[in-house]
Amino acid sequence: MPAFQRPTNQTNRQGEPLPTVTTLLNSQRHWLVLTGAGVSAESGVPTYRNQRGEWQRKPPVTHQEFTGNHQARQRFWARNMVGWRFMSSAQPNAAHNALVSLETLAVVSCLVTQNVDGLHQRAGSQKVIDLHGRVDTVSCISCNLRLPRAPLQTWLEDNNADFAKLAGAIAPDGDADVDNLDHSAMRVPDCENCGGILKPDAVFFGDSVPAQRVAECEKQMQAADGLVVVGSSLVAFSGYRFCLWASKQNKPIVIINDGKTRADELAAAKVAGSCGDVLQGWLQSYSP
Repeated sequence: MPAFQRPTNQTNRQGEPLPTVTTLLNSQRHWLVLTGAGVSAESGVPTYRNQRGEWQRKPPVTHQEFTGNHQARQRFWARNMVGWRFMSSAQPNAAHNALVSLETLAVVSCLVTQNVDGLHQRAGSQKVIDLHGRVDTVSCISCNLRLPRAPLQTWLEDNNADFAKLAGAIAPDGDADVDNLDHSAMRVPDCENCGGILKPDAVFFGDSVPAQRVAECEKQMQAADGLVVVGSSLVAFSGYRFCLWASKQNKPIVIINDGKTRADELAAAKVAGSCGDVLQGWLQSYSP
């Protein structure tokens, strides 16, 4: 496989023709793929940021707020109770399915996702690192008891019947408008073992990705021939650092994303459009 030559013109690429991008993608053998919210958006999972990388909803509860403030936990579980209806019913889309096929062809050596919905695994991807964890399990921060998330939905709705009905009426607009409701009477679940705080097994804003997980990601980046970023603005450093790793290793970076990203100037190529369409185009163009 020919060595990658970094383009000398590192201007901000806003959208190159798909054939140009697929030619680059097919010039290397093994890609590490990093996916963000734009991939799951095509499955109906709401996103927090717009195409400019700006918040389009009230920012999520931070780790510090969640662990230190009961009112913050009320707000979180109110949103989560509504959001779970979307997450639990969401189905993998064309982007997820294309990545499964590309992994089967050994074109994708590893898939790292910033998403916490588990849709890559449900689609059939095997080698997945959940960079920010998952929301389909919860753990007690005191005794470490781990529980599945799904049964909590019944508890939440049974113990917050009036709120559940009200929240249910605004569900088609996603979970953003839940912030405008009064959460003061919201009952939150506690650990059945020790009475401690239950928290989804996801990395909240203000918290850090576990060091062992970061080390495994860096190892996968070192083993790959290049990096493909799909549906992420890379505003969070946890995702942006993959681009720093790839750049330092002189490996090509391909970005598939509508709107600007933090790493546009590091990219060898960038294409806008539907994540599913672009990835399916890559799959169809691949020739062993």
